Amino acid sequence: QVKVVESGGGLVQAGGSLRLSCTVSGSSIGLKTMGWYRQTPGGQRDLVASITRSGIPNYAGSVKYRFTISGDVAKNTIYLQMDNLQPVDTALYVCNTVQLGRSNNYWGQGTQVTVSS
Repeated sequence: QVKVVESGGGLVQAGGSLRLSCTVSGSSIGLKTMGWYRQTPGGQRDLVASITRSGIPNYAGSVKYRFTISGDVAKNTIYLQMDNLQPVDTALYVCNTVQLGRSNNYWGQGTQVTVSS
């Protein structure tokens, strides 16, 4: 059973930084991509950043140049370095992964990021 676990959220003042971690376990198949999404109270998920197995990153325009995704998808672990955080960045950050050759999405429970002004 594939399990996605996030950590690293918290409360920070505007202009501060946080680093999120995501680890996937239980997958008998290699992973194709891993990424971070923001989830609204209504359940909508919007892409923040993702990275492919070959290391190619992709960012939402609102976080480009402030957030950096890193890690090794082949080793099932990624990170999201978030700098110059702003109150609009406040959200539940959820990690996602897709396996090689499959279309199923696996999601974690999320880690809360709260930015105070």
